[in-house]
Amino acid sequence: MKAWRVHENGEPREAMRLDEVPAPEPGPGEVLLRVLAANVNFPDAMLCRGQYQIRPPLPFTPGVEMCGRVEAVGEGVTGLDAGARVITPAALPAGAFAEYAVVPAAGVLPAPEALDDAEAAALHIGYQTGWFGLHRRAALRPGETLLVHAAAGGVGSAAVQLGKAAGATVIGVVGGPEKAKAARELGADIVVDRHREDFVAVVKEATAGRGANVVYDPVGGEAYTKSTKCVAFEGRIVVVGFTSGTIPAPGLNHALVKNYAILGLHWGLYNTHDPVAVRQAHDELGRLAAEGLVRPLVTERVPFAGAAGAVQRVADGTTTGRLVVIP
Repeated sequence: MKAWRVHENGEPREAMRLDEVPAPEPGPGEVLLRVLAANVNFPDAMLCRGQYQIRPPLPFTPGVEMCGRVEAVGEGVTGLDAGARVITPAALPAGAFAEYAVVPAAGVLPAPEALDDAEAAALHIGYQTGWFGLHRRAALRPGETLLVHAAAGGVGSAAVQLGKAAGATVIGVVGGPEKAKAARELGADIVVDRHREDFVAVVKEATAGRGANVVYDPVGGEAYTKSTKCVAFEGRIVVVGFTSGTIPAPGLNHALVKNYAILGLHWGLYNTHDPVAVRQAHDELGRLAAEGLVRPLVTERVPFAGAAGAVQRVADGTTTGRLVVIP
């Protein structure tokens, strides 16, 4: 089978190489999937660079999530029949940018019928992250104001839709007119182009000086620092990632004086510590998808041969919504 592999760490466009490798076979407790679609995530770029918290041995296949069709199951696996369409995180070092992949059966979930293969591939990590960040960590309530950074990106676009579904007023921060248009179409009530406006001033004006109750930040750097200037009393800042490349050093004295909370979110830990909650969130996301309240913003379905370039574009921050690789 064909699989993209990283033999030496570097920029995705140079590091990823299309190889011919033996097709995998499922072991006990595992499932063999024919990959139907593989969503491109920023962690894929970090994996290529050797900068992710998980560093699989070289060579490895990147691609951290997928939609696939069950081809075969290993010993001890029940409840998964051949032909079933499913979504799942990948099992590195054998990631999703391949024609076939083997994954643990415990992490496999049914693909929502309301979504096509590419949309389903983009649902799992981004929307689970949004769900746990907004509901489990920040306890977002109807009527509150939610500030979302990178609101037209893969993670941010999910938070916009989930915030609206929860009854919040959503302010989205983006970079450029094309992304502003996408954020409005996603349902953001107010959109701020950070190249032209100061989002701190916009948030304060929109909330009559109270500030945002919840800040959803996958960017870090200046986005985080400026968010502390417009977070509300008893506000919650959810730290999701650092696509800016800068990890902020928060002033805890400032959090004390303004009485706000800084909440970290590493969604992957829930798969280990509370897998039941992951399944419950999946069921809720499936319901929201069936009702048309959430739908991943897939802006491009990339042919398999273009996977390396797609990961590079996500790494460079030039994309809107989700790029999904179709083997």
